Parts: sequence; C-alpha cells; structure tokens
Amino acid sequence: MPVYTYRCENCGVQFERHQAFTDKPLKTCPECRKKALRKVITPTKIIFKGSGFYATDNKSASGNTPKPKKSASKEKESSSSESKSENKSTSTDKSE
Repeated sequence: MPVYTYRCENCGVQFERHQAFTDKPLKTCPECRKKALRKVITPTKIIFKGSGFYATDNKSASGNTPKPKKSASKEKESSSSESKSENKSTSTDKSE
C-alpha cells in the first residue's frame, strides 16, 4: 500500500497515511478539523535488487562489448534486393 503525505493549509500540520489506491483522499485535518488538507507530492523510493543495475555488472573480461551479429532476416533482405535489381536489368534487356 502506498504512503501519502498530507499537509493542512489552515494549521500547517503535515502527516503520512497508508492508503490503498482505491481510497478517497483525506479532506479533513485531524488537528484543526477544517477541510483544508492537500496531498504533498514527494519523491518516490526505488529499490534496485539483483544484478544488472550497475556499470560494473555484465561486462566482458576485456571491457569491450561484443559486436552484434547480422540477423538472418537482414541477410535475406539484402539478397532479395540484389535479385530484384538483376531481374529488372534482364527484363529491360529482353524488351530491346
């Protein structure tokens, strides 16, 4: 459950409450009993667990990154474009 921070615009009291996402925001101040509460936007806390979040993780021994290999689909595209250009040149030769 998230923790929301509220501040009363009337008396200035600030407090935190655990609330579900579906709960309606609080409006009445517990100190002065006036409807002057506003949510305070605070930075969220992020906890990174596991490996892969640091610059020293998952590097090769030499420090170089491996080059990506050509995929089979790129090789097919290049060979099909070459064959199309050959077909066009032969079809123009036949028409003359």
